Amino acid sequence: MADRIDRISPNTMGIKARAGRAILSKGRLLITTVIIILLMGYCLIGGNYLKQLNGQKALATQIAEVTQTLSEIAKPSKDLEQRLAEAEASLAAEQGLFPSKINTTQVINTILGLARSCGVKAIPMVTQPWSTETVGKHSYQVLRLTVAVEGSFSQLVDFASSLEEGEYTTLVIENLSASKGSEQS
Repeated sequence: MADRIDRISPNTMGIKARAGRAILSKGRLLITTVIIILLMGYCLIGGNYLKQLNGQKALATQIAEVTQTLSEIAKPSKDLEQRLAEAEASLAAEQGLFPSKINTTQVINTILGLARSCGVKAIPMVTQPWSTETVGKHSYQVLRLTVAVEGSFSQLVDFASSLEEGEYTTLVIENLSASKGSEQS
């Protein structure tokens, strides 16, 4: 190898030195470029990681809040099925109070009988045809009557009470007007 070094001319050595320096400078440029690319990649990956970490913290906070809210909600009572059955039975009983259709003659005879038993006169009586009224989701048959009743105050009160507590539990007095009669003492 020493023979070989002796054969190299100084001019050749200068060329080789310059070539070596050029290779080294290109290597440094390449290494610097690779380092810069790696740093940029690290910054991008690190930035995304930090964003995800912050998102995870926010989600963990929300999960904790929801968990606390859920723990504060009262547990359903054990007797819900029983209460539902009772409510359905009560609804059926209330719906049973509304008969599908009543004989008009029976209604009039009942009112006239109550008037006689209370000592009042219930004439004239005017009926309107049966009509259908809707309340919520349900429809009901309605018979409207107009009755003029004559008697003393206590007799009228007894008659109104008898109507309310009588045979027809769904009877409603929509309008009641009273006037002073001509009684002699």
